[in-house]
Amino acid sequence: MLENGMAENDILRKSAEAPETPLDVSLRPPMFAEFAGQGRVVERLQLMVDAARKRGDALQHILLSGPPGLGKTTLALILGNAMGVEVKCTSGPTIEKAGDLAGLLTTLPEGAILFIDEIHRLQPAIEEYLYPAMEDFKVDIIIDQGPNARSVRLNLPKFTLVGATTRSGMISAPLRSRFGMTCRLDYYPAEELVQIVERSAGLLGVAMDAEGAREIANRARGTPRIANNLLQWCRDYAQVRAEGRITAASASAALTMLDIDGDGLDEMDKRILETIVFRFGGGPVGLTSLAVAIGEDAGTLEEVHEPFLIMHGYLQRTPQGRVVMPAAYTKVGAPLPATKATTGDLFE
Repeated sequence: MLENGMAENDILRKSAEAPETPLDVSLRPPMFAEFAGQGRVVERLQLMVDAARKRGDALQHILLSGPPGLGKTTLALILGNAMGVEVKCTSGPTIEKAGDLAGLLTTLPEGAILFIDEIHRLQPAIEEYLYPAMEDFKVDIIIDQGPNARSVRLNLPKFTLVGATTRSGMISAPLRSRFGMTCRLDYYPAEELVQIVERSAGLLGVAMDAEGAREIANRARGTPRIANNLLQWCRDYAQVRAEGRITAASASAALTMLDIDGDGLDEMDKRILETIVFRFGGGPVGLTSLAVAIGEDAGTLEEVHEPFLIMHGYLQRTPQGRVVMPAAYTKVGAPLPATKATTGDLFE
């Protein structure tokens, strides 16, 4: 346990949703050439930038979706650098009134990028003001109330809205249709995470060999932000216990200290699998029941842990509830039930 009473794995479990830290900012690649991974997305965005620059025009509005920590904010900042324009950043929950949105839009320079993180959390009334702003670069603001209420139309500079979301299904159809380009970011393979870890280690001045980078990448859950957080922890561990150099052995020892195993599963991941296997007979079990049994928020299970477990074949969502896959029995050291081993009904 840490001195403040929070388990180390709790920090890593929530790191993908953590706000920006100075580490995040310092390690962000400033241009497409330094951005590792997401090849198809980067290619599309580069083409859009090249075309817009040739026309002397602003970019189309862009929606970036995908799990947290994969580089949506970084790509928005890279777009600003590539276009040579200002990027103004905000988030959906912080825009509470139409006046807040109007203040952001009217102060944008010509061609600037407005980046709205967690855009799916915009209030419906605020979305209504965005529609004419995105299409016609105008916004109508209601001033006063009752008999004195009047509408004032404000002309806006031509701008680009870049929205980021971790829950694309929660974005309304009218808002989604106004984005000229929609790009989904996926989890990174270990090979690309190795490149990210090696680049970050160079920027931080950390001595690390290739095997050490591979060890960190394998346990980073396919997420660059988590990889950089793990790198920072391994650096601290190496400075104290491994003569300042990250090797496969020191990285493994450091990450084992955080209860992260060789497959990237942390203590909570394993608790989920153990609970379903031993307490619910392998499932199916509803999300709410599982959350109560584990003592964790249902939203955290669904958004943070389940995607990784499903992607790696440990868990399956069915209409009846969550069901563990054969790999989960191996992971928790339990024998596969004979009925499931022979029929495989739940694994089809």
